[in-house]
Amino acid sequence: MDPDRSSRAYDVDEITDQPKGWAKWTPFALFQITLYFGVCFIGLTTFENVFYSPATRQITFVIGILGIWRYGWWFTHAVRAWIYGRFVYPSMRDAGRKVWEEGWRPRHLHFMMTTYKEHRDITEKVIRSICREIRDAGVPGTIWLGSGDRYDEDLISNLLTREWSDLDVTLHVVRQNQPGKRLAIGLVLRAMSRGEVEDDDLIIFMDGDFILAKNAVGACLPLFKLYPDLQACTTDEEVLCIGPRWIANWLTMRFAQRRLAMQSHSLSGRVLTLTGRMSVFRANHLVKLKFIRLLEADHLEHWLWGKFRFLSGDDKSTWYYMLQSGCRMLYVPDAMGYTVEVIEGSGMDRMVQNFRRWSGNMLRNGSRALALGPGRMPFFIWWCLLDQRVSMWTMLVSPVLALSTSVLFDPYYVFGYVVFICITRMLLSLFLYQYARKVDLSYPFILYFNQLINASVKVYCIFRLSKQRWSNRGDQRAGEGDGLIATLQNWMASYLTLLYVTMLFLGVCLMAGLIDPPSAGLISVVLGLPA
Repeated sequence: MDPDRSSRAYDVDEITDQPKGWAKWTPFALFQITLYFGVCFIGLTTFENVFYSPATRQITFVIGILGIWRYGWWFTHAVRAWIYGRFVYPSMRDAGRKVWEEGWRPRHLHFMMTTYKEHRDITEKVIRSICREIRDAGVPGTIWLGSGDRYDEDLISNLLTREWSDLDVTLHVVRQNQPGKRLAIGLVLRAMSRGEVEDDDLIIFMDGDFILAKNAVGACLPLFKLYPDLQACTTDEEVLCIGPRWIANWLTMRFAQRRLAMQSHSLSGRVLTLTGRMSVFRANHLVKLKFIRLLEADHLEHWLWGKFRFLSGDDKSTWYYMLQSGCRMLYVPDAMGYTVEVIEGSGMDRMVQNFRRWSGNMLRNGSRALALGPGRMPFFIWWCLLDQRVSMWTMLVSPVLALSTSVLFDPYYVFGYVVFICITRMLLSLFLYQYARKVDLSYPFILYFNQLINASVKVYCIFRLSKQRWSNRGDQRAGEGDGLIATLQNWMASYLTLLYVTMLFLGVCLMAGLIDPPSAGLISVVLGLPA
């Protein structure tokens, strides 16, 4: 146990400054945006004809066509998210409130919570938020604790005895006998299947560092009564970052992206992830052995890496099971919870680690979800899965073109490209500001580098799907083998990465006319054919 863990104090109170609608568009925020576009205009007029000179016109056309496609896709998500948030979900919420006011309550609430050597302040606030939701629901509750450390068990047990002795809440501790979050969840679900969990009970999956806002659970519960086909819903998140400010801004920007995308996906009755931070499930699937085994031992068969098990990404496994089972899944935008991110050490290292974990989980599950075909899910959801695979390559096209054009034709082209990026990313940020806590001028820059780094990490990970690292829960690692076979596999992965990146670079340069295609004579010589 970390000797400083119990003595550290962390400010993890709920965020009270949450301006809505026009309230966040303060005069200062509008002034900042106006000044931003003014600087961009100066940049556009400083370099003469960098986009439409005879040497660069075709390159600009290619970048423009690619941009229209990507921004059109973004706009499609924005419109769908607006429809869901403005019309579809409010009618669900009003119907749910009516059901609740008429007296409907679930029979029992089950909280499946995993924790591992969590900070004291965080754990106590998490448990208090769970107990508050049980009390507000007015039904019995059970906390099923998947634990790997005695410290967490004693802390939670003592807190319940000290502060919540009058509440109808039961603590079941399931101590894992093998490392890993997946094993902890599997053991808890097996205990549930042997207990008094009925098919129509509701089980809340949550992490040990996720603090429920008031009514986070209550907003979800009536939806399961309203829609008998609803099997899972996932909730809104906000981040409480204890670390560098730029990391906090990056995370809040990502959560704004998440809100927009989740609402767009939910319009089709599906989502692309059931976040492990907090999701609510109907129990009938969760106590089945098939579901439990998938969570415990989810794996892939890969032509290069063989059979390997997933380390993290339990939320992607639950999502894949629901997707292949044809289950309806929803996003509940007014069910809020707070993710606590404690950044210790290098912020950049943590950022890249998170990208590797998130991107790896997406790639490992996206390929098999795509293989289900559009017949097993709404077509829009299937197309979103396909777009995830394509966008990691298309994101790299425009910077490759800009840098190549600057080297081969016009050195000022890269400056014009920077202005273009600043304008387009601010336009995209204007959509994100609708889903963010505040208007933050750092979003356009963070958004671009987020997209660029994320695409690069995905290209790296797609050939190394077995390599996994999870800095939480003991800094677990997988796929780091040694020996001759592992060396050959790593060489092959490096070769494929180099091959695909080279093909991307050459293909883009040929498409934009930066280089000439090889002549028939050269091809004949290379292939050893007669002239």
